Amino acid sequence: MGPKHAIILAGGIGSRMLPASSMVPKEIMPLIDLPAINYAIEEIKSAGIKNIHIVINEQKKWIIDLLKYNEENIISLQKIRNEIPSNFLNPLENINLQIHIQETQLGFANAISYALNEVKGPFLVLLGDNILINEHLPPTTNKSRSNASLNLIKKFHENKRPVVGLHKVEKEELSSFGVVKKVNGKITEIIEKPPIENAPSDSVLCGRYLFTEDFKDLLLKYSVKEFGELQSIEIQKHWMNSELGLDYVDLDDHDWYDSGQPEVWLKAQIDHALKRDDLGPNLRKWLNQRLSQ
Repeated sequence: MGPKHAIILAGGIGSRMLPASSMVPKEIMPLIDLPAINYAIEEIKSAGIKNIHIVINEQKKWIIDLLKYNEENIISLQKIRNEIPSNFLNPLENINLQIHIQETQLGFANAISYALNEVKGPFLVLLGDNILINEHLPPTTNKSRSNASLNLIKKFHENKRPVVGLHKVEKEELSSFGVVKKVNGKITEIIEKPPIENAPSDSVLCGRYLFTEDFKDLLLKYSVKEFGELQSIEIQKHWMNSELGLDYVDLDDHDWYDSGQPEVWLKAQIDHALKRDDLGPNLRKWLNQRLSQ
């Protein structure tokens, strides 16, 4: 049986985006005209999953009020912009949403733990500020923009192993990510933020995961008290060193954007716009004019 639940992690402070993130959480900062979290929700729905859990901190509870406002006022919103499909104006359409408040920020695995009482079987995990796109489309086009989560599910069905999404980055960026070593189709090593010279490859974890149900028990075996923010890495190492193993999917056919860093987010806006048919031609012309001045 494949995953029936997906968890979106959206509890981070967004310190690198301050002061903007003190007013607008990074998960709802728009990539041009669609909030970042909408991409994650749409990606999950496109993978066939309707049970979505969002883990947030106490200060971000109003995000849910905003989403519910759109749900309750969908008719008036559609009158204003009737060319936009209802699922983009109301991302909660046709899903079962549960909200979980992260009381303390103790890392990736700890954030997941807040949702696990309501999750059965294998499950997806997505970082809410990481966007993966392989179709650059305006919100008027009702078509999936990402099949990243679907690709993880397909891989899971092959071997019934946990799966992580990977993306290649430039050499100078390696020390900012969890870098993996791949052998015979499985991950054999994860090094968190290594010095560039110690990085085993140019492939890094990119915010997409499919974990098996034993994750719940492994949280107790590899406690946050002992391992802190590296708790999730220890759990993944457990799978790597077991007969089960840890699978991966290369997502290099997707563009990977992060709303948690100012320069990266600015480049994302420009890159995404240039690749959209409705915006690209005029923006490219304007940029060429500006750069020639």
